[in-house]
Amino acid sequence: MHRFFSSSAKKEDRSLVLEGSEAYHAARVLRVERGDSLTVLNGKGDQFDCRVLAVSKSSVQLDVLGCESRPPLPCSITLLQALPKGKLMEAIVQKATELGVWQIVPLLSVRSEVKLSPKDKASKLMKWESTAKEACKQCGGLWLPKIESPQRLEEWLNKRVTYDLSLVASLEAQTHSQRYWFNRFYQKEGRQPRSIALWIGPEGDFSPEEYQLLKQNDVLPITLGPLVLRCETAAVSAIAIALSECREF
Repeated sequence: MHRFFSSSAKKEDRSLVLEGSEAYHAARVLRVERGDSLTVLNGKGDQFDCRVLAVSKSSVQLDVLGCESRPPLPCSITLLQALPKGKLMEAIVQKATELGVWQIVPLLSVRSEVKLSPKDKASKLMKWESTAKEACKQCGGLWLPKIESPQRLEEWLNKRVTYDLSLVASLEAQTHSQRYWFNRFYQKEGRQPRSIALWIGPEGDFSPEEYQLLKQNDVLPITLGPLVLRCETAAVSAIAIALSECREF
């Protein structure tokens, strides 16, 4: 069944209207007709089973037959990703959304080769948000991650956002596995972490100064294995391992 996105859809709605690009895709590309069934997601945990009532050039009117809700994952993951070159960030956003991350923070680090003007930042953010919506529709995810505007590493640290576990993928010698830090947390708190931050550096990794700043903010170094991974591979690996460790408890 085809999936569409409407951020304004609410549980109590008995009818919905697709507009803009979603209506265009339904009416012009998929050529839905009156009586067809489709699914609408709102990115806030709700999925609507719908039947098409009417189709026009600019809108598709829907009758809501039922609504299914799903809670977010018990452990929310924030991915803090140093911006890579080209369109790699779109792929990272896509895969992170499919894996169910709660939040994505694009970072402008010392070794990031990406330079963005305020206009560029706004344009990139719109593109990433669109990519995340498409990923939700593709995989059936009911929660859309919040994507922040690109910012410097120290800007985010200055916001003093707290996490149960904050981990950075590191090429330095003194690292531990995620399991090590999960076990340490469980031994201390008697529960699994409810919030995790995963910091992934750019090609060439974070600078020594950035690592020092992260350590000063209680970010713990982790290894992703003996091989040097590309940043997009590191992001997916770190998220998948964290999700696996959460389910071990």
